[in-house]
Amino acid sequence: MTTPRSSAAPPARAGRRVRILRGASAVLASFLAFLAVAVVLGAYIPSIPKAGVIGPVLGGQYPFYIALLALAAAGLAALAWRAGLVRWGCVVTVVSTLSAVGALVIGGIQFQAAQAAGVDVSLGQVFTELSYPAAKPDATETFASPEGEPLRMDAYLPAKAPGKRSPAVVLAHAGGFHTFDKSDLRGTGRWLADHGVAVFAVDYRLAGPDRPTWDKAPQDLVSAMGWVQRNADAYGVDDARISLGGMSAGGTLAMNTAYRLHNGTIKAAEGITPAPPASVIGFYPGTDVSQMWENDVDGSREAAQMYTAGTPQQYPDRYREVSPTSDVRPGLPRTLLVVGDRDRSARPETVTGLGEALRKQGVTVEERKLPFADHAFDDVYGSLTSQTSRQILLDFLLADPR
Repeated sequence: MTTPRSSAAPPARAGRRVRILRGASAVLASFLAFLAVAVVLGAYIPSIPKAGVIGPVLGGQYPFYIALLALAAAGLAALAWRAGLVRWGCVVTVVSTLSAVGALVIGGIQFQAAQAAGVDVSLGQVFTELSYPAAKPDATETFASPEGEPLRMDAYLPAKAPGKRSPAVVLAHAGGFHTFDKSDLRGTGRWLADHGVAVFAVDYRLAGPDRPTWDKAPQDLVSAMGWVQRNADAYGVDDARISLGGMSAGGTLAMNTAYRLHNGTIKAAEGITPAPPASVIGFYPGTDVSQMWENDVDGSREAAQMYTAGTPQQYPDRYREVSPTSDVRPGLPRTLLVVGDRDRSARPETVTGLGEALRKQGVTVEERKLPFADHAFDDVYGSLTSQTSRQILLDFLLADPR
């Protein structure tokens, strides 16, 4: 006679599986909850160490993803709660749920700001357009060759309409004066062109450890402006509505060049000096390069030193010459300033301070501060802040004050 197998083994194995799954759920839920809480708290309170750095970036550009992350943590914690980890599961479920609510509030505030700016919000873009689209320019031209170095611009052009000329903007890319290139502007360039504005995204000479460009990069934008003005007819551009702008360091460079053209303190290295731009755009710009050096946020001191070849103490005249704040005068072109309210690099108070100084001189200024937005808030092409900033830029460029 055979001895029956014990029926206790399968329940034991099942019990081990439950404990393993419960433990795994608890660990994963803890990790996701910690990440979600850190991001949401940092987005709301940027002064928190470390969390205040990642929070505005991730929470500001991916609020709905953070909400989903928090809800996943809450779901896993609830499973562990039901499996026996009652107190721990309850706490993590509640904390994760509150984090999800906090992230959704950020998204809701940004959605309201987008609607107030007249954005036709695409939620599909929010979830699918996380990087720059693979847009191609309609033409790429060499606009100057200083010291034998060819400088090129990408042209994004609206559909031609008989008898109609388009406003245009010459845009300088971000990168702390020493990195990136014109391709970073391809998403913005194509979108603006599709909405009636010609865009000329330009390269300029980049600084390096042994290559200061404080006296070269502005000349490159002068050359770019001159080239676009001379070729306005060929590209169907209204030569009276050519603007100059840029992002971050590109915004600093564009504003500095535009104001100096108006004030007559910069001339073309060769040929005729172009007319000042019709308007000026600064997206999260450094308004004073000395402040970039002093604040030293995300490599801004190194960037300022490469650009000028030294410190503000060594070269005060250079720092003064390349800072937009140095050229505030009456009669400057109307100016658009856009900054995130969580920006640590181009601090909102420095941008609004420049706006106030311009207004005191009678300059027409439009300032826009985007909620829960950090520096380079338009890096995620489909984000609500990116969609909002594109609409603000478009409306500014389409406005004709004549």
